[in-house]
Order: sequence, then C-alpha cells, then structure tokens
Amino acid sequence: MTRISVACLDMAGTTVADEGTVMSAFRVAMEHVGLTPGAPGYDRAVGIVQATMGQSKIEVFGRILGDAALAAAANAVFEKHYARIVLADGIGPLPGAEQTLTALREAGIKVCLATGFSPATRNAVLDALGWQTLIDLALSPADAGRGRPWPDMPLTALLRLGGGAVSELAVAGDTASDVESGLRAGAGVVAGVLTGSGTRQELEQAGAPYVLDTVAGLIPLLGLAS
Repeated sequence: MTRISVACLDMAGTTVADEGTVMSAFRVAMEHVGLTPGAPGYDRAVGIVQATMGQSKIEVFGRILGDAALAAAANAVFEKHYARIVLADGIGPLPGAEQTLTALREAGIKVCLATGFSPATRNAVLDALGWQTLIDLALSPADAGRGRPWPDMPLTALLRLGGGAVSELAVAGDTASDVESGLRAGAGVVAGVLTGSGTRQELEQAGAPYVLDTVAGLIPLLGLAS
C-alpha cells in the first residue's frame, strides 16, 4: 500500500458518538420552519436528511426548503440546538477514536477532522472533547468550498497539511457521502465505517474499497502499531 501522509476523518458517526443527536437537531430545525410531523413534505424532508448525512447542513436545508432565507433560519436553529446538546448532555468519542488519532500522528500522518457542521459547531464539539491538540486541522464546507460528496474537504486537507500525491491521502467516514468524497478526491485509501448511519450495504454500494467496524480499523489497515 502507498504510504499515507494525510488522513481526513469524519466526525459525527465516525470519530464522535452521534446517538441520534444530529437527527434530533434536524427535527427541531424543521419544526421551527413549519415542517412538523404529519405536515405535507415532512416525510420527504426526513428522507432527504437521512440520505444526506455527512453533507453540509445548510445545503441540505436548502434542498429541503428551496428558499435561501428559510434554509438559513433552519440552519441557525439546528446549530443552536446541537450546541445545547453538546453543553447539556456532553458528547463523547466513539470506541477507538482517540487511539486512532494518536496512532496516526505518532506514525507521522497528519490528521484532519472534517464535518458538515459549521466551523462554530465543529469547534464546540472539538473543545468539549479536548481534541484540539490531537489533530492538525479541522474543516467544514465553509473552509473548503463545497461539502460532501464533493472532494473539496479531503483535497483541502491534503494541500494545507503538506501532503504529497492524492495516493497519500486516506479518507474514512460513516456515510455514502464520505465514501464518494474520498473516491472523487482520488484518495489512496477510502474506508466506510460502521459506527454511524451507513450500513455495510450502503457503504459498499457507494464504492467503499474497505468497510471497517470502527475507525480503529485504520490502524492495521495502514500497517501502524496500535
């Protein structure tokens, strides 16, 4: 396997425990703009949210609502609700996540955590976990141009962290969008992870060359010492 110099890993569902908090925040935001259970369009909206996990949140709201102002309002409610969850209930790492971040960096691999959250929400999660010193970079769609399934975030990570060819990039995430993003970037390693919303079938259908039980599976996959 080609040497990996940069790893771009997803947050919620891959390294960070979700426990349904993202979907809960989406439901609160949709109800704020009038999409309540039983209302016309509600089931369609929920379906879109479930199918686009991992993508830019404001872009998802735009797809659902078809109006930029409404999407911005819904996204603001989503961000506030998720921030309250982080502060009130706390948020935790998924099994093996911290071990993986440490092993990657000890092996000389630069680590980026990427997410569909806004930078403010992303940083609140990282601060709550105390992970700012465990990674080299954190990216949101606003930092890179476009969110998943586009390749902008992993390619931005490679460029900012001084990586070499795209074959030296590893991408891992729990959704089909994560997998598609890594494949579009031409990453040397693209792995789906089964700790989030994506099933093995969904990840394989998206083209994932590897499907891991947890993100810790990257350690032996990349030939690193645990």
